[in-house]
Amino acid sequence: MTDDAGLRSEVHSAIEARRELGEEMEPALIDAFVARVEHRIADRAAQNERELQRKRNHQKEMVLGSMGISVPLLLFAAIFAGLAGIVAVCVALVAIAFIATRD
Repeated sequence: MTDDAGLRSEVHSAIEARRELGEEMEPALIDAFVARVEHRIADRAAQNERELQRKRNHQKEMVLGSMGISVPLLLFAAIFAGLAGIVAVCVALVAIAFIATRD
């Protein structure tokens, strides 16, 4: 919402400046406005890229962490619960991996 209001304000300012300065300054005003819009688009793209990278790092940490604890869990499950325990641990690991990649 604030971006829309800010962009609307910038468009209004550019129109008012064109009226005051006349047609000879129109190309410079348009170039300045387009540069501001391109800068804003680049900022949003960079922010989206940072968010995607953060999400991927979190997913990797969750999966690697669950794999790290899986060895002792599988060992104890095999010793104390047998095949049913191993299956339960594997199902839990799959659930962790699925939930981590779904966010």
